[in-house]
Amino acid sequence: MHMAVTLPEALAEMPVKAFLMQQGISRTLWKRIKHSGTFCLNGQPAIAANTVVKTGDTVSWEVEKSSDIRPEKLPLSVIYEDTGLLIVNKPAGQLVHPTTKEAYGTLGNAVLAHFLANGERHAYHPVHRLDRETSGLVLIAKLPQIQYMLTGRDGTKKFHREYIAICEGVPSPSSGIIDAPIARALPSIILRRVAEDGRSARTHYETIESRHGLSLVRLRLETGRTHQIRVHMAHIGCPLAGDDLYGGRRELISRQALHAYRLHFRHPLTQKAIDVTAPLPLDMEKLLQQEEFSKFHF
Repeated sequence: MHMAVTLPEALAEMPVKAFLMQQGISRTLWKRIKHSGTFCLNGQPAIAANTVVKTGDTVSWEVEKSSDIRPEKLPLSVIYEDTGLLIVNKPAGQLVHPTTKEAYGTLGNAVLAHFLANGERHAYHPVHRLDRETSGLVLIAKLPQIQYMLTGRDGTKKFHREYIAICEGVPSPSSGIIDAPIARALPSIILRRVAEDGRSARTHYETIESRHGLSLVRLRLETGRTHQIRVHMAHIGCPLAGDDLYGGRRELISRQALHAYRLHFRHPLTQKAIDVTAPLPLDMEKLLQQEEFSKFHF
């Protein structure tokens, strides 16, 4: 990793640790850089802990992160890619991360194979997750410091996610904010529920169209709790079609009708505005056509 140094005019010099942390390097990564034996200042080996930098300097290091994820050549729908970020359109039915029971076939396996095919050596750093049966956009950082820059010290997300869902019933009012804390529904390790003692959760929703007992809804997350949209829509009496875990009917569609269709944010390195969308998957399109909804355009 190479990084050019640019300091504010008021500062002639700065310890490299302080500079790197301003750039989004976490304390954990700083320790690994410091002890890696690969740190260089302007191409010359240096002791990171003693290094002071000024504008015009270049610092570099090599820190490899071991990974238990094995690359696997799988279909991968790349929506956006540059030297620091990758955005892919995950299909329904695919896990974002491997598990002890499912070590292959996941998005992580596919992404690492994609990196290798392009001659890149990165670990897998998804900035957020989607449920297995939720389709749509997943943002992946190629370096841990970029992942850190997109989440921040307090875990606040520095990107915006929007979803399209097909729910049962008609939300009332037609648009609004669902502000309801979410907690585990014990003893289940999977289910979540709205509960006063839960973690704060806010979902913005807007009904696009309702027909034959179903509604097409656009949603925006303000927080990112597990199953948030699914729990919140069931809470207002409009479970997602196909989401039998929270009261939806499987005869309509074989998974929850939820698609992460839009991501927008400012690139943490270039400050360029990134705004990408992914088209609705075929199963949701078929359900809309079956119920004679108007053609939905992004």
